[in-house]
Formats: sequence, C-alpha cells, structure tokens
Amino acid sequence: QVQLVESGGGLVQPGGSLRLSCAASGSIFSIYAMAWYRQAPGKQRELVAAISSGGTTSYADSVKGRFTISGDNAKNTVYLQMNSLRPEDTAVYYCNVLLGTAAGEPPYDYWGQGTQVTVSS
Repeated sequence: QVQLVESGGGLVQPGGSLRLSCAASGSIFSIYAMAWYRQAPGKQRELVAAISSGGTTSYADSVKGRFTISGDNAKNTVYLQMNSLRPEDTAVYYCNVLLGTAAGEPPYDYWGQGTQVTVSS
C-alpha cells in the first residue's frame, strides 16, 4: 500500500507564490520519477513539471522560469515552488509518483488526492 499526501495549496494574489509538497509513504522499494499535474475546470489534466530519480527536470512551457520542481529522496517527497502566479495557474494540482514496491516488480503510477490552487485578487 502506497499513500501520497499533498499540502500547500490555497488562495494567492496574482504575482504571489506558493509551495506544494507531496510525501509518499508505505511499501516503497524505489522511486523512478515524480511529477506535478494540474487540471482546471473544463480542461484536461496537464503535466506541469517532472523530476527523475537522477534529478533531471522538465517543465511545461507555460510555467518555465516561474515554477521549480525539486525532490528529497531521503523523505520520498517532491516539491513545487510556484512564483509569479497568474490567474491561469488556477487549478487542482495532483502529485504523481512512478515507483516500485518490490525488487523485480514493474513500477506503477500513484496519484495524490489533489490540492486546490486559486490565483485571484
């Protein structure tokens, strides 16, 4: 059993900052990648940022230069620092982790419950 617990969402004014956290716990053998997705009302879920176990990062064009993804392997935790927030960043943000639960077993995707980020004056 694996659990992902997200925190850090909320209401912020345009230009403000928020930091999201996602901690994975349970039967974790190895984490291969961690990512943040978001889904705005009426839109499809989209990839915001991802980080591999080796630290390689990637970002959606819409957040490059404003958002930073980072990970703490010792804590099985991924963070998303969001700066210069815009109203169009408003969405439910989901943590996603690709991990294996035992040696020799294939990795699976796990999802957090989602945290609301609202950017509004």
